[in-house]
Amino acid sequence: MTSPVLLDRADLHASLADPALLSMNFLNEVAGRYPRAISFAPGRPTEETFDVADLHRYLDAYARHLAEDKGYDEVRVRRELFQYGRTKGVVHELIARQLQLDEGITVDPEAIVVTVGAQEALWLVLRALKAAENDVVLAVTPAYVGLTGAARLLDLPVRSVPEGPHGLRPEDLLDRIRAVRAAGERPRALYLVPDFSNPSGHSLDLATRRRLLEIAAEEDILLLEDNPYGYFRAADGERLPTLKALDTGQRVVHVGSLAKTCFPGARVGFAVADQQIAGGGLLADELSRAKSMVTVNTSPISQALVGGMLLEHGGSLLRANERAIAVYRRNLDCLLKGLERRFSALPGVSWNTPSGGFFVVVTVPFPVTDALLEDAAVRHGVLFTPMRHFGDDARSARQLRLSCSYLTTDQIESGLDRLSDLIAEHLRAAPDA
Repeated sequence: MTSPVLLDRADLHASLADPALLSMNFLNEVAGRYPRAISFAPGRPTEETFDVADLHRYLDAYARHLAEDKGYDEVRVRRELFQYGRTKGVVHELIARQLQLDEGITVDPEAIVVTVGAQEALWLVLRALKAAENDVVLAVTPAYVGLTGAARLLDLPVRSVPEGPHGLRPEDLLDRIRAVRAAGERPRALYLVPDFSNPSGHSLDLATRRRLLEIAAEEDILLLEDNPYGYFRAADGERLPTLKALDTGQRVVHVGSLAKTCFPGARVGFAVADQQIAGGGLLADELSRAKSMVTVNTSPISQALVGGMLLEHGGSLLRANERAIAVYRRNLDCLLKGLERRFSALPGVSWNTPSGGFFVVVTVPFPVTDALLEDAAVRHGVLFTPMRHFGDDARSARQLRLSCSYLTTDQIESGLDRLSDLIAEHLRAAPDA
């Protein structure tokens, strides 16, 4: 009898043991380990709007679109739904229409690659930009671990551009670009989430958005804009334009996710990559070539479901999300008011007040570790996300992220009571912290 194979970790790619990849698994799994705890950890969309009957209706709507709007016969409709699909995707025209309606972004549908979630879109863009050993990507930090982990799988170093108390400052980006170049590295792009960022909740004002586009042109870098939360403002009024809507020089690669705005089970995202390639073609074509060797294509059934949802709402994600937007506004208001009632008088405890999105960051005068999280789950029945998973600076080490999107208001109130007990306990234990 032969012995089983025992692989040496040293013979596997080093990124597999990287903290960024470990963080993603930890954050995905921790709530499942403590099902009785109230969890502020996941940035999941609300389930209050989910209805299984919707899936059948969306699929029927898309099939009718193929037959009536595109003129496909019955054989071709079946083939479109059941067969391998076009690598770039089959709902690219519907996405282009949605971007025009909701964002004022005018883009050739051929510049859109439909991906397996926004995560694949990020990976494809980073893969395309990694051309030389000295190439690096910049990221506003604290940063989404999915970006950090994808870059490390590709051996693409990530150089941080720290956020200030109110978000990214353009002068800090300029300083970082120059420092990176002085070290002999070539910055290819800056990754950022300009609206209600994950994890910090910060948004960029209009002047900052315009200045970032100027810097991108002056310094010859791209802006990799991730926009999963932009529709979820906490109040009525005009939304700020995305970077891509302001982009007149093809400096922005816009990554969109239909996980939050449709439903995550479909696993559909996209990249708008309209940059021209010398000699002909678009960056989207290059991303498509890479995709054909990774996932071949994005599930046509998944695309049909999100396509049907778009069609049912006149092509607009804003219309499709009216109920969800109301839930997120209610929840964020409940969370912020609950924090004020419980923590406003506590020394060293503070939090930001984002104008939308899913996330609020709380600062405390003691370290927020994974051990503290485990203790919170076991003894207090509450979960959150330590900000040290998103950044390694001293400030992040004493911060925790609360997500309010997935909970009811009753759960938010109960969860804050439990969090209050935890924080009060640790303040008593470290009065001089």
